Amino acid sequence: MVLLVVLHLSEHAYGVPIGLDVERRAGRRVTALELYATLDRLEAKGFVHSWYGDAIPRSSVSTRRYFKLQPKAVKALAESKSELDSMWRMSPKTAISYRPSAISEFESS
Repeated sequence: MVLLVVLHLSEHAYGVPIGLDVERRAGRRVTALELYATLDRLEAKGFVHSWYGDAIPRSSVSTRRYFKLQPKAVKALAESKSELDSMWRMSPKTAISYRPSAISEFESS
């Protein structure tokens, strides 16, 4: 999810907007520690590149750390989407219904 958020935010991909977008999409609170640990791991694996922007006048934060996807991440996202699309096409039409009662029936069987 974090890679997709960085992709979506484009040139506005820095800590606060990334965290807020991930929280909104995940439906749960994400701490700065969790977010930056994830971003640091993604950078160590070569999925994102980070850099510090110019100083921000009259701010408690001196600079923003921006993130950009690397080609490796774009390739991984495309492969993941392709695999998920393939799985959806292969699943029987009756296997998943969006009716809550059908999901309950599926889980109890």
